Amino acid sequence: MKIENLIARLSAGLLVVMSVRAQGTFQNLDFEQANPIIILGSQYYPYEVTEASALSYWTVTYGTVQQTQITYNDPSTGSTWVVLVAPGSMGVPPGSSYRLAAIDGRYSVLLQGGITAPAASISQTGLIPISTKSLFFDAEAGSGPFAVSVGGRNIPFEAVGTGVSYTLYGADISAWAGDTEPLTFSALEGGGLNNWLIDDISFSTAAVPEPSSILLTGVGGLMLAFYRRYK
Repeated sequence: MKIENLIARLSAGLLVVMSVRAQGTFQNLDFEQANPIIILGSQYYPYEVTEASALSYWTVTYGTVQQTQITYNDPSTGSTWVVLVAPGSMGVPPGSSYRLAAIDGRYSVLLQGGITAPAASISQTGLIPISTKSLFFDAEAGSGPFAVSVGGRNIPFEAVGTGVSYTLYGADISAWAGDTEPLTFSALEGGGLNNWLIDDISFSTAAVPEPSSILLTGVGGLMLAFYRRYK
């Protein structure tokens, strides 16, 4: 994890989140297990890859239709898509205006709620660690609605910190601790293209911070400025 992102998490008073490594049976929560295989002769060659190679352990759906392929560094201009975002020799397709850069590490996932389906979703079923209180994830927020669900039930989430180019969100999922449930992230169609870039999903034994705790972000900002000044 980049030092900037670590400092940003510390600034939100969430060092406890980083100390919790147990993820139950969930896998590839930071999307770093991607090994994208290009689909030869596809409609969007060379930017279309198999879903299994790009998002191992995850299932991709557009609305209710499961997908077997997604795009790589190739965002839609209006359709409902899931995109594996990474730096690479393929670069950005001609004419694309979307900034393609992973939040952390090599890979992030872009969920695009477009006009061709009600939602762009990724889902995985696994055992939520028995001591879990909260779910955290990093995101660059889109222009429309976003949903996080556990066991098919949407759960409220809130911003609890900020990083260099993302917001850290947290949600109380203590009611499902110790259960095997599907976990789903969805960018919903909101009248136009709704881009949500997500990364670094994690379970924590810490509760979602109270609003007063978030005031510590200012301290973290000073730490980050100090780091960059003397890097």
